[in-house]
This record gives sequence, C-alpha cells and structure tokens, in this order.
Amino acid sequence: MTVRPPQSLSHSFSRESSLNLLEYEMMSERADALGRHGLKVEKAIAALSALADSATSPDRREALLNAAADEVWAFFIQREICGLRSNRDAVERYGIPKEVLARLGVVRKS
Repeated sequence: MTVRPPQSLSHSFSRESSLNLLEYEMMSERADALGRHGLKVEKAIAALSALADSATSPDRREALLNAAADEVWAFFIQREICGLRSNRDAVERYGIPKEVLARLGVVRKS
C-alpha cells in the first residue's frame, strides 16, 4: 500500500520547492539561535541583578555590566538577522537596565 501526501501539500514538497525546505531549516536554526541568545541574556541580567551594590566590588560590577552588554548586543544582532528590527519589546521583556543599554557596541581594550 502506498501512502501519498494530500494534494494540498504535494506541491510544497516537490523538487522545485527543495529551496523551500532549505529555507524552512534555516528559519528554524535562526529561531533556535535567537532562543539560545535570549537565555544568555536572561542569565547575564540575573547575575547582574543578584548582586547587592554595596557588597559588590566596583571591578566585579564592571565585569558583570560588560558581560551583560556583550550578551545583549549579540542578542540584538540575532534579532535583526531574524527580521525583528525594533528592540523595544525585548528591552521590556528581559528588563534590560539602562546602564547595560548604554554600553552596547562599545569596544573595550583588553
């Protein structure tokens, strides 16, 4: 017994549409990468928020701010790759502090 896909789906999986399958895989990978970057942003913001300002040394706080800014910057780039141009909703959703946003794109000397 042979099973065929429904006629409504048969044209989407033809040889001419093999590019569609590739595009689907690429979109899937972009979405997965965006999710991974989002988790990194959450962790960086949580690490920054977990430390009390009075108990944290200035050098440690600076390192956490830089790490959070780097993760947010990479996340924003990945969002643009996915076609999401506005980052306003991401800033609100992840609660990204203004001091992190002020450091985006800054190149630090090693």
